[in-house]
Amino acid sequence: MAYEVETDPTGYNVEKSDEEWRAELSPEQYAVLRQQATERAWTGELLDEERAGLYTCAACGAELFKSGTKFDSHCGWPSFYESIRPDAVQLIEDNSHGMERTEVRCANCGGHLGHVFPDGFGTPTGDRYCMNSLSLNFTPEA
Repeated sequence: MAYEVETDPTGYNVEKSDEEWRAELSPEQYAVLRQQATERAWTGELLDEERAGLYTCAACGAELFKSGTKFDSHCGWPSFYESIRPDAVQLIEDNSHGMERTEVRCANCGGHLGHVFPDGFGTPTGDRYCMNSLSLNFTPEA
C-alpha cells in the first residue's frame, strides 16, 4: 500500500451546513458525497470517458485527478492510479459493512469520492482509486 490512511478526519477548507449541501447537490450527488453512498456499477457517466482533461470534485470544484491516470479496471466505476497531488485527497480507514477498506474523500470539502485499493495491477503505483462518477465533474482539455 503506497498511501497513508487516517482514522480521524479533521476540518476542511469548505465547510457547509447539511441544508446548504442539500440545496447545492442533486439528491443522488448528496447521497454519494455527503452520506457515503455508492452509485450502481456500470452506470456512471464518467466510466467510459476517454478524452484528455481534468476531474474535479462535484461538490467544491477542487482538482482531483488527471485523465492520464485513468485506466479501465473492469470494476464498473471510473478508476485512477493516483490523484493529481497527494494532498488533493484524504484517505480514511473504513471498516463499514464488515470490510476493511480505505475511503477516499476530497481533502478540500470532505466529500466522499469512493475507495482506493492496492490492486491496480499494471499501473505505475499499483493502486486503484475507484471513484463514483456522481462525485466528479470532468472538464475536457481545450
